[in-house]
Amino acid sequence: MSARVSFIIPVLNEQATVASLLCDLRRRYGLSEIIVVDGGSADSTVEIAMPLCDQLLLGERGRGQQMNLGGKVATSPYVFFLHADTRPGIASSQLSVCLAQNPRWGFCRVRLGGERGSFRVIEWFMNLRSRLTSVATGDQMLFMETSLFQQVGGFDPIPLMEDIALCKKLRRLARPTIIPEPVLTSSRRWEERGVVATVARMWLLRLAYFVGVSPETLGRYYYDR
Repeated sequence: MSARVSFIIPVLNEQATVASLLCDLRRRYGLSEIIVVDGGSADSTVEIAMPLCDQLLLGERGRGQQMNLGGKVATSPYVFFLHADTRPGIASSQLSVCLAQNPRWGFCRVRLGGERGSFRVIEWFMNLRSRLTSVATGDQMLFMETSLFQQVGGFDPIPLMEDIALCKKLRRLARPTIIPEPVLTSSRRWEERGVVATVARMWLLRLAYFVGVSPETLGRYYYDR
């Protein structure tokens, strides 16, 4: 029997990707609820997504705030937070088996879409880091009990590092379940900005966050760039 979960997808100007994602989710996880939360798209994202999802919400820009809005209206026992350029790898039947073990929260391993050998190295380190620290990034399809999401107050309303902040709250309550079937996420940011430059930039941002630089300051740097 297929599990029923709520997929919550924050979007902003994703007209090129949103239809294929929503159609794929509907085909593979037919019983599940699909909630799209738009953060003020200036393209055709809303018009494209509206007939393809169960709920389409309009909110303020910011992934954390958008995902919180979706989490408030979710009706399934579990919420899965999914980026528009990411595809789940786990089959519906496998997901049912996983959720039958009653995990409190967790995330997936990740695979980057590009074929370059450097991407295999990057994803290996990403998966190792998340397994050792119990801290995952948003493109690893974070999931949790809907009741637990509400208990911890959802994502912090910060412009960056909201996924890391939430994982740190959750790992104090329970160990994560790591789904072995990886999500496939786009490698476009590495391809556009360069592998070395992107890796260095992301590690510097995490280091700055670790030593106390505010998410607001990091967000201005990240998005202004």
